[in-house]
Amino acid sequence: MDNFAEQLVKKNLTASEKTRHTVKVVAGVIGTLILLIVGILFLGNPVPSLIGFLLAVGAGYGTFVTMQSSYIEYEYAFTNGELDVDKIIAKKKRKAMISTDVREFTAFGKYSEDIEEDENMTVIISSDNIASHEYYADFKHADYGFTRLIFSPDERILENIQKYLPANLRVKFLREETK
Repeated sequence: MDNFAEQLVKKNLTASEKTRHTVKVVAGVIGTLILLIVGILFLGNPVPSLIGFLLAVGAGYGTFVTMQSSYIEYEYAFTNGELDVDKIIAKKKRKAMISTDVREFTAFGKYSEDIEEDENMTVIISSDNIASHEYYADFKHADYGFTRLIFSPDERILENIQKYLPANLRVKFLREETK
């Protein structure tokens, strides 16, 4: 029987990300309005008026794309020991982030800032930005070398991961979970 679980995790923006996003949107709206006003002011002269309107449309579209790009979700797909993580932007564009075999994990557990990171380690963050939900997994990856994945699995994904963890990590994980 196949072990399969799938989960979507919406990324919550941090305060600084929200501020940057708001500044970009406000600047885009103001820029669009200024270009629209320039187009209106030059209605008697068709070339500058047309350029103003075209630039206003471009700025408006750019603002829209900027707004949409802040909506990020991560999809975790677990199938028979393989964990795949994809990034979904604005519910339209999908990018495969990483794929790994859980049996090759060298460390796994609840994530905290106290856990040491090697400076040569590639860190892949695909979590909801809520610290209490975050787990980490360390493993060797063919493309990224020594890698740490920080993610926010639900109970179903955790149960499936636990089944395929190496024995020493499974025992350690179960001890930590019962504390």
